[in-house]
Amino acid sequence: MTFGYDVAVIGGCGHVGLPLGLAFADRGARVALFDHNPQAVDAVNAGQLPASEPGAHEVLQRVVGGALTATTSPAVISVAEHVIIVIGTPIGGHLSPDPLAVTRALEELVDYLRNGQLLVLRSTVFPGVTAQVERLLERHSFDIDVCFCPERIAQGRAMTELFTLPQIVAARNQRAFERANALFRRLTVKTVTLAPEEAELAKLFTNVWRYIKFAAANQLYMIANDCGLDYERIRNALAEDYPRAADLAPAGFTAGPCLFKDTMQLAAFDNNNFTLGHASMMINEGLPLYVVSRLEKRHHLEFMTVGILGMAFKAESDDVRSSLSYKLRRVLGFKAAAVLCTDPYVTSDPDLLPVEEVVARSDLLIIAAPHAAYRNLEVDKPVVDIFNLLGRGVRV
Repeated sequence: MTFGYDVAVIGGCGHVGLPLGLAFADRGARVALFDHNPQAVDAVNAGQLPASEPGAHEVLQRVVGGALTATTSPAVISVAEHVIIVIGTPIGGHLSPDPLAVTRALEELVDYLRNGQLLVLRSTVFPGVTAQVERLLERHSFDIDVCFCPERIAQGRAMTELFTLPQIVAARNQRAFERANALFRRLTVKTVTLAPEEAELAKLFTNVWRYIKFAAANQLYMIANDCGLDYERIRNALAEDYPRAADLAPAGFTAGPCLFKDTMQLAAFDNNNFTLGHASMMINEGLPLYVVSRLEKRHHLEFMTVGILGMAFKAESDDVRSSLSYKLRRVLGFKAAAVLCTDPYVTSDPDLLPVEEVVARSDLLIIAAPHAAYRNLEVDKPVVDIFNLLGRGVRV
């Protein structure tokens, strides 16, 4: 069969799918991005990014209308040699993952699959999903190779890391391995081979390990802070020219669409026996409440206007998914007289105000996302800065 596209990305206009499609197109592949979001599709076809990603706009300008196109029509899947699935796999209201999310999405698109394709699962999945997809294709009598090649990028670094990080390639047979290797070596020189179940756990382990490390740092921060001591001063001292402590993280809000979610996925996979993961969740998710409880001991919040600087889940990002700044806002909404919020990157929240107005009207400020724009903040009112962005210490 002759294919019109080298690559079709399902979920292609999102935070993960778009940089991947851009990377392949910039390396000469013919790429179709399929997405249900018409606004995102229109933006991409107009040469605009639906979400911020450094370095992506320049690439989009080079490839859109030529090597790359975006569409809401699933028909492009039928004419692509490599079909890459990049869809969200969120956890539910009871902290339970949906292990059927990928297969359910694939079932809806099964009429567009064709024999001879390579199907690449790239979403972070509950262990066993690759095998589930293989069984689905067998039921439909498809001769389609399947592999699991998890995304490994950090948001904000995609256009660098897609080309520099090794790619994990996991498949059940040699033909699928070879095809997946050939595909991803368009981007990076090194691939790492695992079995599908090993790779599914490897992806979860990566995010869970980071989440646990941040929880350890936040717990140590709280211990030092409760003693009236500056965690950041202690951390810098113990890590100075001491390599075994070089990876001790600073304190801060640990959030976003991946780390918490994947820790809960691994906990569910382990029949909720993952005590360390649950403890990490309680520490990280509890940090906004801890900060507010400390502030209550020092201030009469009920008479104060509190300003939150930064609503994105991380620095220099416009992504508010699972951001703990919003949990902080909810808690303060009950405790304080008023809460004002700002962020230089976030455009999706109509309630945000200009930073100058928030600073002027607030009695107390909290840096909740360490955007560089706040680094030179000069005010004569209390500032809570657990990231130590201002370099004045992190005590609350």
